[in-house]
Amino acid sequence: MPIFASAAMAICMGTRNISLPDHLKSFVDEQVAGRGYGTSSEYIRELIRRDQDCLALRRLLLDGASSAPTKPVGEEYFTSLRDRVRGQRGK
Repeated sequence: MPIFASAAMAICMGTRNISLPDHLKSFVDEQVAGRGYGTSSEYIRELIRRDQDCLALRRLLLDGASSAPTKPVGEEYFTSLRDRVRGQRGK
């Protein structure tokens, strides 16, 4: 199968029509024009992705808050963590 055909098959999009009051439509239009989005669909997709990220972070925070307590960490832990992160960047 040609590369362009498989790429086209990888992106499957449905459509959804939404109704907005005039003041919200104007707001969306301003955001599209002023923030570099090509279309209102791009803007809405970005808002949905951000909401998904917020929900995922919330889940992680709630999981952490409900997990068993651990021993307190100190400067040594954070130094080790920084060293590991810096080591990963060099790969």
